[in-house]
Amino acid sequence: MFTQSLNTSIGSTQVVPVPPASPDQFCALTGHAGVVATEFSYRKDEEIYGEDEPAEYVYQIIRGAVRTYKLLSDGRRQIGTFHLPGDIFGLESGNNHRLAAEAIIDTTVRLVKRSSLEQAAGVDVRVARKLWSMTAGELRHAEDHMLLLGRKSAMERVANFLLEMDRRLAVAGMMALPMCRRDIGDYLGLTLETVSRALSQLHGEGVLGFSGARQIVLRNRQRLRNMDA
Repeated sequence: MFTQSLNTSIGSTQVVPVPPASPDQFCALTGHAGVVATEFSYRKDEEIYGEDEPAEYVYQIIRGAVRTYKLLSDGRRQIGTFHLPGDIFGLESGNNHRLAAEAIIDTTVRLVKRSSLEQAAGVDVRVARKLWSMTAGELRHAEDHMLLLGRKSAMERVANFLLEMDRRLAVAGMMALPMCRRDIGDYLGLTLETVSRALSQLHGEGVLGFSGARQIVLRNRQRLRNMDA
């Protein structure tokens, strides 16, 4: 919960007026008089908000990474999305959060009150369209993720994940994954052991290489694309 985290997170809260014009997606969304962005930091594994808590804020990651997840009735955890620097999260169609959100590593976010955005959307059609586009994007991701879990084999799921992270994270040909293999398994609906076996098999076949525990180099993207097709 955000209000609880005020007393426990790294650093202090800094209130920053959002500039009216910026190439940054969040600034473009919130560039209105009276809309104020707040920067805040969370430690590794610290909760940002809980499932079913009021959806009072919309967030953007400045640095770090966030996972959203739901605990199932049998105690298992299903991760819905990994949010990375630049991503916006916390948008909800209802009044409460459907999933909980945690910092994967030490993370800094920029946030604004949802009510402020809704007021801005009421007077500026560009903001309303942007909010709609972002919500539609979240829906598309949820649909794609559902199909991934329901229709693809374990190796196909891992291949899909690697290609997704390659698009979002790769710098100079290398991915530095913020999430651990257990996180990957909970995102793909696989056990830790299955994820490890799949990565080891891909490494043995020369599809990828390791440079440290979470640094991966893709050596044969076409092979992964063929698996994911």
